[in-house]
Amino acid sequence: MLQVGAALIGLGIEASDGRIGTVSDFLFDDRTWQVRWLVVDTGGWLPGRQVLVHPSSIGQTDYQRGTMPVALTRQQVKASPDLLQDAPVSRQLQSRLYDYYGWDPYWGGGSLGVAAVDATLMPDPWYHAAVMDEAAAIGSAADDADPNLRSVAAVKGYHIHARDGEIGHIEDFLIDDTVWTARYLIVDTSNWWFGQHVLVSPHAVKAIDWGERQVSLDVTREQIKASPPWDRQVTIDQAYAARLHKHFGWPDYI
Repeated sequence: MLQVGAALIGLGIEASDGRIGTVSDFLFDDRTWQVRWLVVDTGGWLPGRQVLVHPSSIGQTDYQRGTMPVALTRQQVKASPDLLQDAPVSRQLQSRLYDYYGWDPYWGGGSLGVAAVDATLMPDPWYHAAVMDEAAAIGSAADDADPNLRSVAAVKGYHIHARDGEIGHIEDFLIDDTVWTARYLIVDTSNWWFGQHVLVSPHAVKAIDWGERQVSLDVTREQIKASPPWDRQVTIDQAYAARLHKHFGWPDYI
């Protein structure tokens, strides 16, 4: 099911023997848009500490109760490798977490619902240059920092540019909580097209300038205005997704 990212923030994370904290952020791979980690604030249980939880450990979320079960114990979480406050997440830390919990680093495997990572999903290999720039920028702070891991919270507010001009900014993401992938960017077009929000698939992303906080899309303003309207109060079904993808010429929604 597709969920607005903001609706997932604050959900209580329930281990097998009690609560361990609440969801505070998501970390996704900027090449595949796969959610790699949930950032959990442990609150008063482990004061001042955040932990990373892998999506493969998550059970069926109870949105009415506001809880998300995980196949972990409180003791496992307490003894897990530590996530330093405000520090970049390193490859080394991720490797230690995979080893400690026995999680599969290849879980999910692909992007946007396909079985394996396919470089043709992006119009150009734009991310290679972005990755090199980002790695150089953070290299002095953390040589092992993962340059492809992005915070959903940090990316909100990025300016969105169509081929023929700016259309708005990222307000949030629609996250598929079955395969844990960021399916769509929710774009607030208020400064250009008052009162409207539109959905944009990562398939449309042509380039991202991390330094300028700007996303360039391979679509036009007219295409955006003529796209199927989106209502956040209505659940997106297969028929709507098919219309949206057909309108823009994106690969079929899976």
